[in-house]
Amino acid sequence: MLSLAMQLQFKYAVKTISITHNSSRSSSEMANEALWQQLLELDGPQTARRANCQYTDSPKSYLITLLNSEYTVSLSDKQVLSTKDCSPAGFIEELCILAHLINSKDLPLASKLTPPQALPGGEFFFRGPHKLDTDKLEKTFGQNPERLYDVMDRFAAKRYKFGDAAIELRILPRIPLTIVIWRGDDEFPARASVLFDQTAAAQLLLDALWAAANLTIKKVIEAAQNP
Repeated sequence: MLSLAMQLQFKYAVKTISITHNSSRSSSEMANEALWQQLLELDGPQTARRANCQYTDSPKSYLITLLNSEYTVSLSDKQVLSTKDCSPAGFIEELCILAHLINSKDLPLASKLTPPQALPGGEFFFRGPHKLDTDKLEKTFGQNPERLYDVMDRFAAKRYKFGDAAIELRILPRIPLTIVIWRGDDEFPARASVLFDQTAAAQLLLDALWAAANLTIKKVIEAAQNP
């Protein structure tokens, strides 16, 4: 199966950790064409069961939730559209949705949290340019971790008893993510962690999981800054 790193590098060139959400439709189509081809070869109902989403045969499409927002994945014209206003999904949103439909497995959650470095292959992947943007969470929430709870409704999140503040939300139907904030003070700096269920690497390739996690961090910060 094609590695999504090639897809990300197409968009970002050298600066791969910078996530852009205003990509033109044409660039998104070109970058994700290989993913569309893979998806079109899959059985619709079976894919929907694996990905825990809905499939309709006429017209052929999926209905899937990303960060508590619904999207329609139209197979006939290769578009991912918001059901709220029919606007096209951004490049990263589309990539994550397509990758989930292609790679997801019908597995129960392990209900055991793990840092990204502890996922299979994660120790070497989640470093350097693939480090998650937890420093941005520390800057936004470190002095007032309770602000994290202000975004719960936006993402249908729930509180998690960990650190000084923590929430669990769903990136995609089979990908929960937990954000934990430890308050900074005069003795210790603020600290933030992103934790996955142990099954996460079975649902998305690591490069797509990295993109999905950083997308989540970006959206959570935007929601906190624009309540």
